[in-house]
Amino acid sequence: MSLEDRAKATVKNIEGNVQEAVGNLTGDPKTQTEGQEKQAEAKVRHTVENIKDEVKKVID
Repeated sequence: MSLEDRAKATVKNIEGNVQEAVGNLTGDPKTQTEGQEKQAEAKVRHTVENIKDEVKKVID
């Protein structure tokens, strides 16, 4: 498990949440979409880290 990678994914998720909220407040669909994309990227990064953890458990 890479704590640094998980932290980066968490930061990306927070950025996405904030960006989506700003898009919602301003009515800007582009900003909303970009925020949602960041959140999806963060979810993928977390999933990759979970897979790495599981593989490490099997190897150990």
